[in-house]
Amino acid sequence: MASKLMAVLDGSEEPSDQGFEFEVVIVNGLGETAGRQRRTAKQLVEKLDGGVSLEMVVIPGGTFLMGSRAGYGYEDECPRHSVRVSPFLMGKYPVTQEQWEAVMGWIPPYRCKGTRRPVDRVSWDNAREFCKRLSERTGRGYRLPSEAEWEYACRAGTTTPFYFGETVTTDLANYVGEYSYRSEPKGIYRHETTGVGSFPPNVFGLYDMHGNVWEWCADAWRANYVGAPADGSVWESRAGSQRVLRGGGWHDPPGLCRSAVRLKHVPHEGEDFFGFRVALASFEQNPARGIGATRARPSRRTQRIGRIARRIRSWFRR
Repeated sequence: MASKLMAVLDGSEEPSDQGFEFEVVIVNGLGETAGRQRRTAKQLVEKLDGGVSLEMVVIPGGTFLMGSRAGYGYEDECPRHSVRVSPFLMGKYPVTQEQWEAVMGWIPPYRCKGTRRPVDRVSWDNAREFCKRLSERTGRGYRLPSEAEWEYACRAGTTTPFYFGETVTTDLANYVGEYSYRSEPKGIYRHETTGVGSFPPNVFGLYDMHGNVWEWCADAWRANYVGAPADGSVWESRAGSQRVLRGGGWHDPPGLCRSAVRLKHVPHEGEDFFGFRVALASFEQNPARGIGATRARPSRRTQRIGRIARRIRSWFRR
């Protein structure tokens, strides 16, 4: 295991920055393992109540081709276009039920129950409220990722349908294995979510980006990418419009779990297979979060968090 870059800070709300190791799996069109790679990434750990933590992975900035080429995928995945994404942090896993309870203090009527399973049956409005409450308690600007950030983070430098390669198997993701995407053998249909981190991650160190639960993004729904932002920002629309979900779920065939696939739904309703993960532009706290904030000398705790923020910025510049 990679050594910690800094010791875990004292205090239930103080973050720690850590390196972690993981294995990436690559498959061919038959679903056979074509390679394995050992990788490392950096994460920051936010301490929540009851010994629960939220791991945020550092995602380097870069440019990628978003969507699908004409003749591949669905019409709403076109036109394929270049997007420049700034560095940010993203949840290592979809938000889990224990994380939800630690932040929100109430429990949704989950279909699939388990502390380390992703939340389900949550609406876009619910997800936004979680981000708001988490931001209020930490002083950091937690939010839903933009659709471009989500696909960039999922692909992690790949251009194939899945970050595993040309296809996927039920050894690598949770979906309806009674269907095949290419020439891989059929697998199993679990009929429920699985605990987060049950399958191999991508090169960035993110887990469960294919299948398990659909994940809400901040963007309003558009029927295609004509006129889409090229800077990775949220593409907004009139209030009340349908919102975007990405990634596919346990109740979908593999073709709906591709990196480029999109889904729309009204913001006030959740479904059995709707979850989300959070994003963060910076781990630095907002110095003016309190009403009547003064310019008093920062506390020792604030100085330590500032050192972590500076270290993150140095990671982004590498």
